[in-house]
Amino acid sequence: MILNKPVYKKLNSEFGNSILMVQRTERLDSKTAFWHFHPELELHYVNKGHGKRHVGNHISYFNNSQLLLLGENLPHKGFTDGITNNGMETIIQFKKDFLGDAFFEVPEMKNIKTLFEKANKGLLFNPIVKKEIGPKIEELVNYQGYEKIIKFLDVLHDLSLTDDYRILNPEGFNFEVEPQNTLKIDIIYKYVNNNFKSQIALEEVADAVSMTVPSFCRYFKRVTGKTFTKLVNEYRVVHATKLLQESQLGITDICYECGFNSFSHFNKMFKEITGESASKYRSNLKTLVQ
Repeated sequence: MILNKPVYKKLNSEFGNSILMVQRTERLDSKTAFWHFHPELELHYVNKGHGKRHVGNHISYFNNSQLLLLGENLPHKGFTDGITNNGMETIIQFKKDFLGDAFFEVPEMKNIKTLFEKANKGLLFNPIVKKEIGPKIEELVNYQGYEKIIKFLDVLHDLSLTDDYRILNPEGFNFEVEPQNTLKIDIIYKYVNNNFKSQIALEEVADAVSMTVPSFCRYFKRVTGKTFTKLVNEYRVVHATKLLQESQLGITDICYECGFNSFSHFNKMFKEITGESASKYRSNLKTLVQ
């Protein structure tokens, strides 16, 4: 299998700007999503859309909007599968020293410096923060130069003052961030993403990265901190949450649609990964306001 995308993503800010900002209203080809990392932090806001979050060891699905802050060299993959009518995705990438080596070392910047440190585990901000700060992020595209930097610092300051967020990798992230590892892991994740609805033979996925089954199992556990079986179950459960949100399928049908061949095993895995049963999850969706 040949991977035609780099695993280390080199980013270049626009001429005359110390941060890179991208806005889009159209869905990207899913083939452009790949497992990568970069030394820049990334602020990611979607006001109307849906997709899969894969940040470090965390995998989940969102169906409406999201606001993320990812730390430097935190591996991640894709995000938005689709943008709804009048929806927009805004991405800002910047280095932690984009204003100089010592700027965020002064006492007045302590909260923002702490925010950057927390972002190394991946931060998902909750609906109230998202609703308040998201529009400010989108509006940054209307400013230039000094004014843009000041407005961006205001955004970072606001984010640094809230504790209304979820840490996506609370136990930390033990992935070995090396180009050869991200290359193999990208191949593995793409294989699982394309085949999780079926039974995956270890021999097939190991062969995709030119490894024996025992070597593959040891390698995967060493670099991701989880077993391959756990990864597959996570993909299946995340897809189940998508179907629970977007379809009228019964829970039993969803179980088999996601690749599980045992309803009891599906229930066990769903509760283990999400913290609640599938029926409870669907019931809570009816009262959830994003």
